[in-house]
Amino acid sequence: MTASSPTRYLVFPAFIALYLLFDWATYIDPLYGLNITPWNPDPALGLVFWLIYGWRSALPWWLALVLGEVLVRGMPAGLVLTLLLSLWLVLGYGLIGVVLKRQFGNSGVFDSRNKLFQWLLIVVGGCLLNDVVYMSLLSLAGLIPPGQWAAVVLRFGIGDIVGVVVSMPLVWMLSSAPGRQRLRDTVWQYETLGYLTLAICVLFLVFGTIETSEFKHFYFLFLPVIWAASRQGLYGTALMVFVLQLGIGGLVKWNNAVNIEVPELQMLDAMLALVGFSLGIVVDELRQVSNDLKQSLRLAAAGEMAAALAHELNQPLTALGAYGKACEYLVERGEGGDMLKSAIQRMMAESSRAADVVRRLRDFFRTGAMKLEPVDAAQLVSNVSQQFFALLREHGVTLQVDEMPALSMLADRLQIELVLRNLLDNALDAVREQPGGARSIRVSAQQLDSKRLGKGSCLQLTVEDSGKGVSTDLAARLFEPFVSSKASGLGLGLVLSRAIMEAHGGSLWAEVGDHGIFRLALPLARRVVEGQENYVAA
Repeated sequence: MTASSPTRYLVFPAFIALYLLFDWATYIDPLYGLNITPWNPDPALGLVFWLIYGWRSALPWWLALVLGEVLVRGMPAGLVLTLLLSLWLVLGYGLIGVVLKRQFGNSGVFDSRNKLFQWLLIVVGGCLLNDVVYMSLLSLAGLIPPGQWAAVVLRFGIGDIVGVVVSMPLVWMLSSAPGRQRLRDTVWQYETLGYLTLAICVLFLVFGTIETSEFKHFYFLFLPVIWAASRQGLYGTALMVFVLQLGIGGLVKWNNAVNIEVPELQMLDAMLALVGFSLGIVVDELRQVSNDLKQSLRLAAAGEMAAALAHELNQPLTALGAYGKACEYLVERGEGGDMLKSAIQRMMAESSRAADVVRRLRDFFRTGAMKLEPVDAAQLVSNVSQQFFALLREHGVTLQVDEMPALSMLADRLQIELVLRNLLDNALDAVREQPGGARSIRVSAQQLDSKRLGKGSCLQLTVEDSGKGVSTDLAARLFEPFVSSKASGLGLGLVLSRAIMEAHGGSLWAEVGDHGIFRLALPLARRVVEGQENYVAA
């Protein structure tokens, strides 16, 4: 977060005003009229301010501390001591800010569990050190009764730690425009209203009689936190735990419940916050891994589809070259008229065909869009198998293609060719491990009523090979990402192939056996009106 000088001059007074508001709102059950309360969220605001502006934030922070002593507490320590004590607090908190800024810079402080743990150690250690020195100065000044030093150290330390731990993530998110936008996108949903309503109900149920509560039902507060963390990650959790802390503080102040064990209550809330933050970060990390995996699959698809693109463009480009030479020959002979016009029209048609192939491929990568059309089974198998003839001869592999039924599948031809090409390529790799004369691949097809698809009739294509087959253990994991029986395989081809089949309303599976058996099934296409070129799934 950066700001120009005029904006910064407005930010500093706004920080002081907000700091005083936090100080006033959380001035609950103070000890000896001093700034020793069970919850101090204002240092969280100061630390975030320090992370953004560094040492430039020291003066406005010191002014906020002094004004808080004057306006909120009536300056019980006197003017000179108040100025000195506030100076120490700024230095103490500033050192925490320096360590945080050096450790994290202006990058995400709460991006991972590792960063969360580091942040927690710095905050807890820094707050305790600051607490011990500050309470010692108050004790030396005679503002704390003899023998009460340990009690006030505990009270002030817990207040600072809980306030920073609970509040700093939300304040950090609100401190930048991207953070505010992401927080708004995350929580501006009806679901957010649901878990906030649940949180309010649970607060009143658990602390309705807060004067006598022994916190035995505190665990109910985990319900809205877990809901927020599992559904909205860290951003939803940060809002949830802050609202819970605000509600607990409000109930304490509303009921004037000064006799309960507030420090114990605050420590429970801090543990609740840490559990929620941990769950939220795990959810965010899993979503990031999922997004990275999707990107990896798309990159794998790019490699697989490149072969399909080369094959699909080969025919129109070859035709374009032939028609171009024909046009050149006609022009050299001085011929024109219908013959030249026909050649040019065919060139335009082939160019349009090539552009359509590229456009469909681009749409597939960008949006997953498919162009469904009737795909003849015999033509599909013939087109794909021809691409393997050279490799089959090179490795001495026999390819047997059974007679294909005169049936068509409703599919995107480019994508289904990709799936079949991947299955044949895997079969070729499998049989290459066999001795010469024992290397064979068989492709067959049959129509069946698809209970597997839960629809009407479908066409099932089977690719069998004489390889070592698929074991029970491998079959259970074969369609998981990065699982491959090949030494150099990425384990993404079958994942991509199954995703394509399922997007078509079909399926792809492997059968356990002493040789390789892979089957794919797709709904049949049939004519709506006999003699017309319109098709629907059978």
